[in-house]
Amino acid sequence: MWGTTLSGWRSGYPQHVEADVFIEKVDQVETRGGNTRYVVRDDQGREYTTFRPAIGREAAKFEGRRAHIEFHEQERNGFQNVYLDAISPAPDSAEPPADTDPEEAAWRTAVDAAPWVLGTTEPDREVPAEELYEKLEPFKRLVADDIREGGEPEEE
Repeated sequence: MWGTTLSGWRSGYPQHVEADVFIEKVDQVETRGGNTRYVVRDDQGREYTTFRPAIGREAAKFEGRRAHIEFHEQERNGFQNVYLDAISPAPDSAEPPADTDPEEAAWRTAVDAAPWVLGTTEPDREVPAEELYEKLEPFKRLVADDIREGGEPEEE
């Protein structure tokens, strides 16, 4: 749930909105005009855009974490754009959403570990899907079992 604070109203539209959100991803996209647009996506699928490099770089530091954001909406050429104005750490009380499905979390881990499982970060050929699955699926199974069992390694 995102706690929203509205401040400053002009012509019936919010001028400034604040929210605490979980930042899933930050992408840098070069526009046709050669500018860099930063697109920040939260865990609810909402997107916030900024063309300000300082804000974009700061947002990238919050990938995978909660953040307090300030933004405003503006209609332009028939599109409703949401512009990120500021980003800072969220209050400590909010925790990021936890994975509840061990299979999904295990697949995500296996995909992240693929370069190590395959033995190279720069493959000399494309790995066929079947071969990739054969290598990753046993690893995924081990990770899923570990998650279900509590995940703490035993010391020897």
